[in-house]
Amino acid sequence: MVVKRSIFFSPAGEERRLHLYLPEDCGRGGERLPVLYMFDGHNLFFDHNATFGKSLGLKEFLDRWEKRLIVVGIECSAEDVTHVHEYCPFDIKSAIYGEIRGRGEATMRFITQELKPMIDREYPTWPFREATAIAGYSMGGMLALYGVLRHNRYFSKAAVISPSVLPAMEAFRAEIARDELSPDTRVFLSWGTNEYGPADAQIERALYELEGRMQQKGASTWMHRHEGGQHNEASWEKQVPVWMRFLWL
Repeated sequence: MVVKRSIFFSPAGEERRLHLYLPEDCGRGGERLPVLYMFDGHNLFFDHNATFGKSLGLKEFLDRWEKRLIVVGIECSAEDVTHVHEYCPFDIKSAIYGEIRGRGEATMRFITQELKPMIDREYPTWPFREATAIAGYSMGGMLALYGVLRHNRYFSKAAVISPSVLPAMEAFRAEIARDELSPDTRVFLSWGTNEYGPADAQIERALYELEGRMQQKGASTWMHRHEGGQHNEASWEKQVPVWMRFLWL
């Protein structure tokens, strides 16, 4: 089942909604479950909640999947530019949005210091990092990558789907060089071959570079080239079984 509840999102000083997936009979008989934190929570489960009328179909997948886990979907700001700033971990310049004052680290501190303790307190979770993952697409993919790097003591796994990394490559090179990664870290990276036209080849090269740098730090990775994939939820839905199985082997 999917439960909606509000939480105070401290980086913005306002209420935001959580979209929580809980397996049937969650916690029965003392059962504890791993947890996946995901960005753009309103786009995960139901088409009628999704910004563009198409969700990732995550509920249907999880209802029939053999593994049981809790998903915590975090709704973003309804303002597009605010959403970009909240999900970007660096101060960078974007061709689309101009100067971005990254507040992604504040968002990650909210997740690790406020949200995660609440989820572990109120739901039957395994709280340790080996049972905790983070995932997102587009700007959320950028923050998921940053999250598993900078906050590796909380997250052992990340799904980094069509991440908006091109304007932040220098910052990510420095981030990977700086951070210590546990050898059990698993990172799924993907892009679609029909997302941005001429820029698709640049994204491919950038992701392979980041993959190599993370492998040098000891992480296990999976690179997924989605043939014909576009920058939308309909394409990202098709990748769900691939990254779910990789993260939770």
